[in-house]
Amino acid sequence: MKLSAKLTLTSYYATTALIMPLLLTQALWLRLTTLQLPEPLGNRSGCCGKGNELKLLIIGDSAAAGVGVNSQSDGLAGQLAAKLARQHRVNWRLIANTGNTSVDLINELRLLPAQRLDYVLVSVGVNDVIHLTRSNHWVTNLSTIVELLNTKFGAPEILLASVPPMHLFTAIPNPLRWWLGLRAKRLNELMARVVKGNSHCSVLSFNSSFKPELLAKDGIHPSKLAYSVWANQAAEEIGKLN
Repeated sequence: MKLSAKLTLTSYYATTALIMPLLLTQALWLRLTTLQLPEPLGNRSGCCGKGNELKLLIIGDSAAAGVGVNSQSDGLAGQLAAKLARQHRVNWRLIANTGNTSVDLINELRLLPAQRLDYVLVSVGVNDVIHLTRSNHWVTNLSTIVELLNTKFGAPEILLASVPPMHLFTAIPNPLRWWLGLRAKRLNELMARVVKGNSHCSVLSFNSSFKPELLAKDGIHPSKLAYSVWANQAAEEIGKLN
């Protein structure tokens, strides 16, 4: 590790130790006061479109589940399936639950029957940030997820959605927002290492300038607009890989 990196890491730990009482107080306040949005109603699997068949699995956390909108058709899965259906017959399925961590996804995948899939979009990380998943455990868990997808589902193309920029979540007060943002950034750096050299796995980053309209009314989850941007980027990436 370079000297500059060591100094940065040392500064991070020193600052964290100093402000930890405030971080814990803010985390408790956030848990008690944050608006709790339900998972949207609607189908979590289906077939749509015409053309060559494309088998798609979306798996993950509350963002994958579409929290922030009222209908699955406005969430990530619904919008992505609709966009892909313009050129393909899409056989899609959503497996996602609020609060899912990388360990929960491993358990979900182990329970699924083996089958052939073409593409898998994975949304995970926010809850690992919140639950303080250690860096080495995060790397191990992501590697296990990728391995399970490869061995059980016919080596599909895997898109790992990057952990969102939590330092921009307006519902979270500073310095907690800043601190969570640093942890999210770290998990993204490690995610990039996991996929490096894997030709069937890539990171899907949310490439859009931040604006308030991208957040749902809870100030944390994606809005319908954000899901549209996310679905567009995923559809474009799948189009490149197809």
